[in-house]
Amino acid sequence: MKYYCIGIKGTGMSTLAQILSDLGNEVSGYDDATEYKFTQKGLDERNIKIYYDNTHDIPKDTIVTYSVAFKEDHKELKRVKELGLTIKKYNEIVGDITKMFNTISVAGTHGKTSTSSMIRHILEDSIGCSYFVGAGDGRINSNSDIFVIESDEFNKHLLTYYPTNSIITNIEKEHMECYKDLQDIIDTFSTFANHTKNRLITCGDNPNCHSLNTKTPITYYGFNEDNDVIIKNHHVAEDGETFDLYFKDKLFDTFTIPVYGKHMVLNATAAIIMCNIYGISKEQIKNSFKTFKNAKRRFAEEKVGNAIIIDDYAHHPTEISATLDAVKRKYKDRRVVAVFKPNTYSRTKDFTNEFVTALSKADKVYLTEIDCNRERQSDYPGVTSNLIVEKIKGAEIISEDTIDKLKNEKDSVVCFMSCAYVNHLIDAFKEIIK
Repeated sequence: MKYYCIGIKGTGMSTLAQILSDLGNEVSGYDDATEYKFTQKGLDERNIKIYYDNTHDIPKDTIVTYSVAFKEDHKELKRVKELGLTIKKYNEIVGDITKMFNTISVAGTHGKTSTSSMIRHILEDSIGCSYFVGAGDGRINSNSDIFVIESDEFNKHLLTYYPTNSIITNIEKEHMECYKDLQDIIDTFSTFANHTKNRLITCGDNPNCHSLNTKTPITYYGFNEDNDVIIKNHHVAEDGETFDLYFKDKLFDTFTIPVYGKHMVLNATAAIIMCNIYGISKEQIKNSFKTFKNAKRRFAEEKVGNAIIIDDYAHHPTEISATLDAVKRKYKDRRVVAVFKPNTYSRTKDFTNEFVTALSKADKVYLTEIDCNRERQSDYPGVTSNLIVEKIKGAEIISEDTIDKLKNEKDSVVCFMSCAYVNHLIDAFKEIIK
């Protein structure tokens, strides 16, 4: 079959294009962004053609899918409609793929990419798997029937997925432009849980996870003593985080992960339980963690001179809080600077005070203006980054043109956080501290 992916450089769409290509389909795509993005690597490896204009022909038997960042009035989307081509929603295509495999689906408000990346790494080291991870990375392994997928709750996409086993890492308010209220979110995750064939693994420390209405058998994990799998003796080690896992009252084993933060310990625990279900020994799991590298833009560290630069995908207050906690846990005696690029008007409006609380954990805070493709600024009058900046002492607006505000941070840990593109800011910062 032929597929044409509009917005092909987006993390999800790039991954889908790679998967479709690996399944033997003819894939091409369009994007507005002409500059190179990290999501392009897998596309280039498969020789997937990317178009930047609408002068090319598209065969009539092509199935078109598109990113939600592209509005109905976008020239390329209008063109494929005028051509009468079949258009299928991104999540519907992904849902069809989940039905083809023994699918492990990782859902939840936070931690999906890191958790699914851990599972993928452990399984690749042992029995093999195919995977669809939201950091622009996907691949089909023709020798395995196991498929690991990160499952997004945006626009209730995950309701088209039918996993064999699933994880819900946590449930919080998020994407409120798509949901009526928190109960609507819980109901959506409940439906997803009911789509799960065998077992659901979820965080018992999260109260909302206990509100799931499902008949699917559940394993609860977390730090609280009433969980089925309990984390104990958690502490910072020389090369990451170390913790014991108890299956009820019995010690399962001690694990060390080469990443930092309490949230990463929770993610690793979910991954361990899932891999145990698939028969992976604890020795194999421990060995795999030794070589684990987190997904792209998840606490990605680089030392430039005496400065530590961290590039992180955090874009929700809970994620920002967890990332800054991890930074301070690892770099206890260093000044921590947060540079945050908000990416939606709705999230900025809905979580203004929560952003203030989370970002205030840093010693100094900078925000860029809001960078949003899927929402119109005119629909959110008065919503700007200043809503947050004005409530944090000493916080400032920053841009690539004013990056020299960071020139005195040569000895600091500077954490760039966003799900939007921030490489230009990082590169500009590197230039001024050389």
